[in-house]
Amino acid sequence: MTTTQPLESTAEATTQRGPVGPTGPEDSAGTETGRKRRSWIPGPILPQRFRPTNRPKLWLEIALIALGYYLYTLTRLAAPSHATAAQQRGHDILHLEHYLGLNFEHTFNHWVYSVRWLAFSMNVYYATLHFIVPIVLLVWVYFKFPDRYRAVRTVMIAMTLIALFGFYFYSLAPPRLLQGGNFVDTFKLLNPWGQPASTSDGVAGLGSSTNEYAAMPSLHIGWSTWCALVIAHLAQRKWVKALGIAYPLCTFAVIIGTANHYVLDAVFGLVTLGLGFLVQRIVQGRKVFAAPPAPAGDAPQPQQPPQADTTAAEKPDNGSSTSAEPARPSIHPRM
Repeated sequence: MTTTQPLESTAEATTQRGPVGPTGPEDSAGTETGRKRRSWIPGPILPQRFRPTNRPKLWLEIALIALGYYLYTLTRLAAPSHATAAQQRGHDILHLEHYLGLNFEHTFNHWVYSVRWLAFSMNVYYATLHFIVPIVLLVWVYFKFPDRYRAVRTVMIAMTLIALFGFYFYSLAPPRLLQGGNFVDTFKLLNPWGQPASTSDGVAGLGSSTNEYAAMPSLHIGWSTWCALVIAHLAQRKWVKALGIAYPLCTFAVIIGTANHYVLDAVFGLVTLGLGFLVQRIVQGRKVFAAPPAPAGDAPQPQQPPQADTTAAEKPDNGSSTSAEPARPSIHPRM
């Protein structure tokens, strides 16, 4: 005996199970939870048409680099007028670190200089990898992950611009240039480029082209940690991820061992990186390493419920005595 169950009302089903769609009730709940979690971050402030996810034009990237160098030049030209304030701030930083128990730069710097091959290697590391690794990484993401490039690059640009404001308004003499600090300037004494101490000054002996008081915040730490996060999220091989994570740790040892930065410079370098991520989130409205949203035309269509196969019901059953067409009486010829 066949019984027929009453059909469930569509409104009741929606109320009990949630809206039916391609994501399902669980995903819908997760979406609502995600919205609540990131509701405290404003944005995106840019309209959708100004937030593309494709690879940008190469000339645009070159223009951004030129703009960054121009702004850095402004901070470099203003550095000589800030020399007195930069020296005083250096002593203030040392006093604060002594109060916080973070003043181990002096001991570590003198130990590194006592191991001459280590000090020489750190000089080369400091003067080269700081620029080479981020550039190589940007090129890698540009060609390998074009849909992530804009977000990754925006973080670095925002972080660098914030740091430039720090260089301009808070010039700080690094430990190696601090008068009365008794730090060893390893770069002058063990110059990796073969220049005598009397002519070498700053990174790669280019004192006239660098801002000697650009210590706070430390972009060496900001950029290297940015590199580590990019590699950890996008690289596939585990050993590459491990190298990426080790990169900022080695950089921290280098900047302290060569007396180019204080510990607090590194701390504020991480703060600047965090602000760069925040700016990117406000501008573009999505996480840096999250997959970009699919275009509206590529949205998946809702799944249709399976329809019952009525073909068999429509076909007459040959073995049954009942046929879809009424039986006609047989006609017998007259004898």
